[in-house]
Amino acid sequence: MAEFDVDAALIAKVTDYVQEYMSHYDGSHDFNHIKRVLRLAQHIQARTPNTSRPIVTLAALLHDVGDKKYVKPGEDASRLIHATLKSYGATDALAEKVQAICLGVSYSSEVKDPSRVVALIEEHPELAVVQDADRLDAIGAVGIGRTFAFGAAKGRALEDTIEHFEDKLLKLEGMMKTDTGRELAKERSERIRKMQEWWQLETGEVVQ
Repeated sequence: MAEFDVDAALIAKVTDYVQEYMSHYDGSHDFNHIKRVLRLAQHIQARTPNTSRPIVTLAALLHDVGDKKYVKPGEDASRLIHATLKSYGATDALAEKVQAICLGVSYSSEVKDPSRVVALIEEHPELAVVQDADRLDAIGAVGIGRTFAFGAAKGRALEDTIEHFEDKLLKLEGMMKTDTGRELAKERSERIRKMQEWWQLETGEVVQ
């Protein structure tokens, strides 16, 4: 595994950049989301061989930069992370690697072309770690809260928002790549199923 020189100063600059960048998003994709994904990613990385903690840290911090849901007019989402890292003194090789990992995190992109993600993980095993961490933050109690926050930001009815549990969230457990991710996803998915049960009890024909 190639080693990259990632110093604390670079991580600090990236952290500050991401905190400001995410401050313009709604509560479902704010800096608290980034901090949770970073904590999960570092937890998974410590249990996943042949992965680099500095690379995982940078990719976890930057994984939502250039997200198509929020990208600004004129921004090149496919190169934004690379350009940002280069501006902070990162080597081209490091910037390319982190950019490639972040572009591979997307759920919708994997659904469209799963073989591409398999190939990316073979080249960049840190992708499996960051991808699992991001998806873990989409399920469980936090995931439920984020789903309703995103629905509210988009003006969606509660009934439409709850459908997202079945449409996407309960599929994530089966898409985890690491052993640790699968273990954590199992419990968090059960919390979503319990929420679905409560929702049906409270909105069904019989008042309970």
